[in-house]
Amino acid sequence: MKYTQLGRTGLKVSRIVLGTMNFGPQTDEAASHTIMDAALDAGINFFDTANVYGWGENKGRTEEIIGSWFAGDRSRRDKVVLATKVYGNMAGDGDPWPNHDRLSALNIRRAVDASLKRLQTDYIDLYQFHHIDRRTPFEEIWQAIDVLVQQGKILYAGSSNFPGWGIAKANETARRLGSYGLVSEQCLYNLAERRAEMEVIPAAQDYGLGVIPWSPLHGGLLGGVIKKENEGKRRASGRSADALANSSVREQVQAYENLLDKHGLEPGETALAWLLTRPGVTGPIVGPRTADQLASALRAVELELSQEVLTGLDEIFPGPGPSPEAFAW
Repeated sequence: MKYTQLGRTGLKVSRIVLGTMNFGPQTDEAASHTIMDAALDAGINFFDTANVYGWGENKGRTEEIIGSWFAGDRSRRDKVVLATKVYGNMAGDGDPWPNHDRLSALNIRRAVDASLKRLQTDYIDLYQFHHIDRRTPFEEIWQAIDVLVQQGKILYAGSSNFPGWGIAKANETARRLGSYGLVSEQCLYNLAERRAEMEVIPAAQDYGLGVIPWSPLHGGLLGGVIKKENEGKRRASGRSADALANSSVREQVQAYENLLDKHGLEPGETALAWLLTRPGVTGPIVGPRTADQLASALRAVELELSQEVLTGLDEIFPGPGPSPEAFAW
């Protein structure tokens, strides 16, 4: 495994991030523990989750599965950089009772204590805002975060799904208050979805945030979906099926698979390896449902893409270019 600093911090993290969103809904507890064992054995030390994972009536279930894994061997906790998130409503679906979501000081305090209990730990390394809260001032948010840091319940704060202006506003407010500010941004970023290159990633780089891309295979679209369909192995579903219904997208994905086939490369591994070449990227989040999928993601760390392949990928999936030139002169 290769490691890098998380943004401007002194924290060293693996260049592959273990995403746990499937733990509970698609992968049972025993299989989830097996995947975490394999990840740790392979040197992955960066685990990402969220308080709402488990979804529906099982919100929090994913954190519980991670917590039971920690409880099985307490030495594991010291090896893991643990990241979770706050924002979503943790009350029952349809429950109108207020203050169970977003980023008020009250909900942050309530949510972090609940996550610590489910995770069976006394601190969280990276506490991330799952979405920007346009109703709560950053002065209030940083006051709550600073208290948690002083209490030893969290070490760092990060954002997720923030616009570039949100990153700037959050960190300028932190600077004014003498707070450390955001150290990471978790955003949707992959070959097929490069809009983050316009403003989000440049803002993250300028403020010293590590970029943690989620959905690096764009819902399976970049994982060899057409080849798998043709071989009868697996039909596209969800986001990738919707995308392939567009003929121009299908042509684009077919060109991508043809390019990689020409160079003897696996699509999923290539999509991850491409992200590892991008400026500002700490490491993509992979969410394996099985140990075999984890093994495939690990191979991407060692994969060196030639300039010919990188040029071909840019031709097939051109980025938007920097802001403001992407939409103005």
